[in-house]
Amino acid sequence: MSIPNTGEEPTTPTPGTEGPPTSSPAARAQTPKEDCNSLQALIDDATFDYTMGDAATALAKLHAAVETAPESFPLWHTLAEIHLGAAQLDEALSAAQRAHALRPDELLINTTLSRIHVARGDQAAAEKFGAQAKILGWKEQLKEGQP
Repeated sequence: MSIPNTGEEPTTPTPGTEGPPTSSPAARAQTPKEDCNSLQALIDDATFDYTMGDAATALAKLHAAVETAPESFPLWHTLAEIHLGAAQLDEALSAAQRAHALRPDELLINTTLSRIHVARGDQAAAEKFGAQAKILGWKEQLKEGQP
């Protein structure tokens, strides 16, 4: 599984809900870029846990992060991939649908949705998202001037 570092900044949470309580003023005064780096670090850490065979820990970290960054595409995409890898297809589909709602024209989430539908035995939906992923790939090639 490859989870891209998109550099996305999560939505700014309501003040006082940035995460676990801390007494450090520096920790409370994080900039959005630092929050983004923290979220990406958490996603990377959870991906590492999953890679090392600890899907439960990875999923617990990601589900906790959803509370503070519900609009994070990389977070939802990573959740979908890890649930899929753990053969938790309903959860994978739910997370992938959330990611797709945030970025419907993202090649990777369309590919992930296709893979989930293949695993669920839904050929029509798998083909739909697979075709969408191909179209998006062609669009990227055209933008880059590739044949």
